[in-house]
Amino acid sequence: MSVCPDLSDDEASRLGESATQLYRSLRNRLATGLFLLPDKPEETAAGTLRALWHLANGKRFSARAATAQGLAPLDDAGVTALQGLIERRLAGVPLAHLTERQQFLGLEMLAGPDALIPRHETELLANAAIRALTDLLAEQSQARVLDVCTGCGNVALALAYRQPAARVYAADLSPQAVALARQNVQFLGLDARVELRTGDLLAPFESEEFFGNVDLLTCNPPYISTKKLETMPREITHYEPQLAFDGGPLGVRILQRLVREAPRFLRPGGWLVFEVGLGQGQAVRNRLKASGRYNSVAEVADGNGDIRVLVARV
Repeated sequence: MSVCPDLSDDEASRLGESATQLYRSLRNRLATGLFLLPDKPEETAAGTLRALWHLANGKRFSARAATAQGLAPLDDAGVTALQGLIERRLAGVPLAHLTERQQFLGLEMLAGPDALIPRHETELLANAAIRALTDLLAEQSQARVLDVCTGCGNVALALAYRQPAARVYAADLSPQAVALARQNVQFLGLDARVELRTGDLLAPFESEEFFGNVDLLTCNPPYISTKKLETMPREITHYEPQLAFDGGPLGVRILQRLVREAPRFLRPGGWLVFEVGLGQGQAVRNRLKASGRYNSVAEVADGNGDIRVLVARV
């Protein structure tokens, strides 16, 4: 059995007694001092430490990817760098801002303060969209996809990566987010199938090319009420762009626009798939049905049974 439960015997042997003791000490410090966000379950004390240990060694991995990579010894400069990184993380700097990496549906992506850090919960949205896209492509050879409020591009890129027959267009109101998304497009080598635009919600696609010609429209919109922002952890409100999560006084401003505007772009039989905040699912589902524009509406719940994704077909 390993002398440290987070290290394999091989790692402990390779690191040596001194480094193993350092690892144990820093892991315990993180375990007692780290504030864990429920939407980033991978950022445990061990996952965080492994990601920062690799970073101190000059290698960038997300917390998920870091757990699959063996640790290498650190020299004195590396130990000093690691201790500094630990202090910055404990001070509230998001792990993904330190490593500049975040994994989403198995894809390592670039992350930074210019866009919302992809969350585990948004994989519900991406998986639901992939299922809809797979069904579409069982009946046709190609598909046109729009992803709005794209942020760093995580949903758009997951769709393009999983379904090579999809042509994906993505947009965000923030030029900084679009710039980061463009870096991710290049990072993942998807330049040929993903096109990025800048603008408010569906405004970048206001043309005959898209009206009634979209097979799938996805969105992870801002859905936190402005008042609730005051109660959110500093790690979110101080380091991530407010534009990415402020949904207005009731948190549904963008959701309402999306429900209203999407049918003009979707072809008959096209899908709208989008994320909603906790407690919003029932009301937004009712709005979809009351609009009379959607022929079917389904919901996707998280592990706690809360509706987090709505899937509607025109």
